[in-house]
Amino acid sequence: MHVLGLTGSIGMGKSTAAKMFQRLKVPVHDADATVHRLMSKNGAAVKEISDLFPETKTKNGIDRKKLGDAVFGQPEKLKQLEAILHPLVRQKMHRFIDRYARQRRELVVLDIPLLFETGGDRFCDSVLVVSCPKYIQDQRVLSRKGMTAEKYTGILQKQMPDMEKRARADFVIKSNQGRRHSFQQVQQIVEKMGSSDKRASGTKDRRFSPHLSLVCKQ
Repeated sequence: MHVLGLTGSIGMGKSTAAKMFQRLKVPVHDADATVHRLMSKNGAAVKEISDLFPETKTKNGIDRKKLGDAVFGQPEKLKQLEAILHPLVRQKMHRFIDRYARQRRELVVLDIPLLFETGGDRFCDSVLVVSCPKYIQDQRVLSRKGMTAEKYTGILQKQMPDMEKRARADFVIKSNQGRRHSFQQVQQIVEKMGSSDKRASGTKDRRFSPHLSLVCKQ
């Protein structure tokens, strides 16, 4: 089974690409959604987080906005939060991989915003980075509800520069060339790695071939 890491800086179009893989019936592990579930009512991370940040606890779990405010500009508090969340998210990720490996799926996708930053790429056979020009990224992000220039700057400071991500990627999709173009590139990747609705039967695990980078890396 081929494990493809999907990542990209904020506003680059990573989430849209993830939906395209899902549209093609490829299993996708959404790290952000996993975090949300861990912090929702009865979530596995609620007690530890509320012990550390009692002001964030509600009857429905952790208030993510209050939690964001509590760690914004506080590196040590952020590290404490990550020490709670990252092991739990990784555990869920490994369960996801194991489940689809048992089903002999040929391709699965790990949708992880901070893939390189957290070392998650070591669990992947190859990595796809979604990218676009900086001015488009700025327009997309700053138009979001509740986003400020200060908050945006803080987010970017925690993320690896886009240029470095692209240099480390096996595939790069440029999301500013239209959704149809992006979808075609996603289709090519899926076709090269094996149709998602096939089952590998008596074959070895698929591993990354350098030739596949010719599909999307530009």
